[in-house]
Amino acid sequence: MEKLVVATKNKGKIAEIKKVLQTMPFEVLSMGDIGITVDIVEDGKTFEENSLKKAVEICSICKTIVIADDSGIEVDYLDGAPGIYSARFGGPEATDGDRNEKLLHMLKEVPFEKRTARFVCAIAVAFPDGRSFVVRDNCEGFVDFKCKGDNGFGYDPLFYVREYDKTMAELSMDIKNKISHRAKALEKMADKIKDYL
Repeated sequence: MEKLVVATKNKGKIAEIKKVLQTMPFEVLSMGDIGITVDIVEDGKTFEENSLKKAVEICSICKTIVIADDSGIEVDYLDGAPGIYSARFGGPEATDGDRNEKLLHMLKEVPFEKRTARFVCAIAVAFPDGRSFVVRDNCEGFVDFKCKGDNGFGYDPLFYVREYDKTMAELSMDIKNKISHRAKALEKMADKIKDYL
C-alpha cells in the first residue's frame, strides 16, 4: 500500500481526509506520523498557491506522495476576508473561538441576507517525480449570529447551511463529508489522482 502524507498538523482535517480516502489504496499518514515538524510559510496570494507550496516542500522532505490543503472562509460583506488569512485571523495566538468572535464583531450590525459567505478549499497533490496538480471547490452559506454545534472546527460553528437549517458544526459527519468544501475538493482530488498513479 502506497504511503500518502497529509501536510497538516490539524487533527480535524486529517480525520476528514482519512474518511474520504478510505476506499483508496493509500496508507494515510500525518506529518507527525513520520516525524516532520517543519512549518511551511504560507506566503502565496491564493489558496491554490499556498496548498501547492506546502505539498511540494513536504514532498521534497519525505519523498512520498503529499497532499496539502489551504482553506478558509470568504465573507462577501468583508470583500472576501478573511480568505487566505482565515487561520491567522485575529493574530498568531488566536483560538478558533477568538477568530469566530472577531468575525461576529465585524458583522455585528449586518442583516442575515447580507452575511453570505463561502468555505473554500484548494487541495494540491505533489509526487516525488516532480508532478503536481491542484483542485478547488467551495460550499456556500451564511455567517450565523452566534456559534452553534460542536461537531467541527474552525469557523464550522458559525457557518450556516441553508438547505439543512444548521451550522456546519451541527451537521453529522456523514452529511458534512458530502457537502463541505473540503469533501468536494477531496472528491475531485480522488478522481484526478487515479490518472497520476
